[in-house]
Amino acid sequence: MEIKVNRSNSANASATAIVGKDILEKKLQKAASDAAKNMKVDGFRKGKVPVSIVKSRYAEQLQQDSEQAILREVVDHIIKELEIEASKIIGDPQITRFDRSDDGLDLEIKIGIVPQIDLSRVEECIPEFKEEEVGEDEVLKRLEDIALSQAPLENIEDDRALEGGDYAVVDFEGFIDGEPMENGSAEGYSLHIGSNSFIEGFEEQLKGMKKGEEKEIEVTFPKEYGNSAIAGKEAKFKVKLNEIKIKKPLEVDDELAKKLLKEDDADLGKLKEKIKDQILSEKMSKLYNEDLKPKVLESFAETIIFDVPDFVVEQEIDLAFRNALPTMSEEEIETLRKDPEAAKAKREEYKENAHKSVKVTFIVDALAKQEGVEVDDNEIVQTIYYEALNSGQNPKETLELYQERGLMPAIKMSMIEDKLLSLLLDKKLKG
Repeated sequence: MEIKVNRSNSANASATAIVGKDILEKKLQKAASDAAKNMKVDGFRKGKVPVSIVKSRYAEQLQQDSEQAILREVVDHIIKELEIEASKIIGDPQITRFDRSDDGLDLEIKIGIVPQIDLSRVEECIPEFKEEEVGEDEVLKRLEDIALSQAPLENIEDDRALEGGDYAVVDFEGFIDGEPMENGSAEGYSLHIGSNSFIEGFEEQLKGMKKGEEKEIEVTFPKEYGNSAIAGKEAKFKVKLNEIKIKKPLEVDDELAKKLLKEDDADLGKLKEKIKDQILSEKMSKLYNEDLKPKVLESFAETIIFDVPDFVVEQEIDLAFRNALPTMSEEEIETLRKDPEAAKAKREEYKENAHKSVKVTFIVDALAKQEGVEVDDNEIVQTIYYEALNSGQNPKETLELYQERGLMPAIKMSMIEDKLLSLLLDKKLKG
């Protein structure tokens, strides 16, 4: 067997192999002999089945087994010649040529190797920034909002019309094409006017109604509405306004502080400090997630230079290309289907971002190991449950869906990235 190994860079290597017919026959004979030792065939004792019978009955399987053995030998040869550990190979070897002939086999195999990453410039990638500030006016505004949210609803005494900021207690029934909507009716429903929690136009048309008044409202469901059966359709709602309620804000004082903090010795000053800390946390979270973290990742990709496995980049390009297909028009997809060169050029558009994404993934993985950042399975499940509950989805069903689609590793990697970047930014802030 003639094997030539070529290492194109620190993360990519390939090998060509010429395997003679005699070697193939020896591998086939060995595979048949090994199989005969444990095979049961009527008329023969176990371990006494003639090799010729095994070869005749299982020729195709034996050929596959012998070829697999040869591929393993080639890969072992690559590992030995490159002087690397088997654990450094990423994924399965890529067989880029596998030609059978009367003379034997002509092979080409490519492998990806775990990149060698110099993390000494990581500090350069973390931008300088200051802690956000929280003004007294922001604290007072938040206090007012809290006092309003805690206030009980009260019926209005005068006979005025419904206006923005009021709470309307309504009965309604929805119809599409003259037919009652499924789950489109309710009685005694409390709706905050101005919350925009209903279909666009619904709340606006309620304004001006008085207690006891009935009205027919016409709206159009958005084209991107979650229920495809009614998305983009016009609907009519028969509405009756039963009550108009308002909220009268609570007094902002020590009693409110005791109620909110659930502490007997709490006072307004302590409540303000808690609110200030909360606003600061929200501001820093926004700064981190919307500004700093994207900048850090971009800087990682530009500053930290190393080789990446080609096949991993190709997989990322394929993924980006597939994810983009639903956003393309039918005409564009048809053009790409008929024109291989156009499809190839379109696919190439995703190469730069794919290369950058792969680089960042390797950097984050290496840094997380260096910094001891980990995310266990329980954290992942808790995060999925929390996000599902916040979006009104069934947590158990959401988790099962992610598991079925094989998304758990990606979610874990995203959480590790988020935790790592927060750690690096916190260190920078503290100096």
